[in-house]
Amino acid sequence: MTERSGFGLYVHWPFCQAKCPYCDFNSHVAASVDQSRWRSAMESEIRRVGRETEGLVLDTIFFGGGTPSLMEPETVAKVIETARSVWTPSNDMEITLEANPTSVEASRFQGYSEAGVNRVSIGIQSLRDADLKRLGRLHSSQEAVAALEIARSVFDRVSFDLIYARQNQSLADWKDELSEALSLHPDHLSLYQLSIEDGTAFGDRFARGKLSGLPGEDLAADMFEATQEITSRAGLPAYEISNHAKPGQESRHNLIYWRSANWAAVGPGAHGRCTFQGSRVATAAFPAPGAWLEAVEKRGSGEATQELLSDEEAFEERVMMGLRLREGVSRSIFSPIYLSKINELVDTGLIEVSSETLRATPMGRPVLNFILRQLLA
Repeated sequence: MTERSGFGLYVHWPFCQAKCPYCDFNSHVAASVDQSRWRSAMESEIRRVGRETEGLVLDTIFFGGGTPSLMEPETVAKVIETARSVWTPSNDMEITLEANPTSVEASRFQGYSEAGVNRVSIGIQSLRDADLKRLGRLHSSQEAVAALEIARSVFDRVSFDLIYARQNQSLADWKDELSEALSLHPDHLSLYQLSIEDGTAFGDRFARGKLSGLPGEDLAADMFEATQEITSRAGLPAYEISNHAKPGQESRHNLIYWRSANWAAVGPGAHGRCTFQGSRVATAAFPAPGAWLEAVEKRGSGEATQELLSDEEAFEERVMMGLRLREGVSRSIFSPIYLSKINELVDTGLIEVSSETLRATPMGRPVLNFILRQLLA
């Protein structure tokens, strides 16, 4: 197996207290969860995947969801312990857990730290109570700030998320809210524009004309530009389209995705990518929690598909992910047939090319989808 830019483990916990209306992730509301049963299934899957990726050094673990902060600390500890026994852990392994800022979940932080978690990412989403309600969040802005303070007292590294371009939000509103967020002295911020996805409650409302006040393209673009300027001045420049960090505080696990390195994935609906002897293999688990759990227990694997990507598919994934990064992608991966397209995009000021890299310019980053369409057509 070839190792490139690190190796990580993604663990998907699919359960939430409530389904947010904008969310299109694989998340489910359950009245109760048998944590002991899930613990055993996660352990079994990690051992299975470990046999297929033997010999790698594990650099990162990321607990995503769903709401991983609904996991019992004992469950998190077992996952980490099993992963450490299956792969050789790096000396400075980054272990991230996504959390929601409700008081119940914040009280678990000490337990997660003792289990081995050393970085948390808190889904605050807004610092405005009215917008939190519209977004279907169960916490208040006051609870969010309190959870952030608790997290800082427990973990060395803390990130939080905000969503902008919300209903009836003006540019001035967003600038004020972002400045308020920066006054909380974050080391890392994930700042996402609200997107309306099919299959979500917001998607359904939008289709019926019942989601009013969404910003137009020009206002959304102004908000994106303001986000870049304000965060850069505060010392948290964007290292990826939606992610901002002080130098050295970037999410190492997410960089594995964006650099098209290797990661294993366990849990319902989890997707992995690994390169074996030059061939890129994509894995996907059964998405429904019950189906995944039954597959693990009865057939010894929760994996639904394993696909060998063609060279073209692997190349396109690498370009699509890598151009999200400020650092861009290696110029060497482009064959001469792309030269004319690259030159056209350089001439329009949307990308820049050096002897080693190709990357989107500040003018190109807001229109990355256009760049990708032109480059990969």
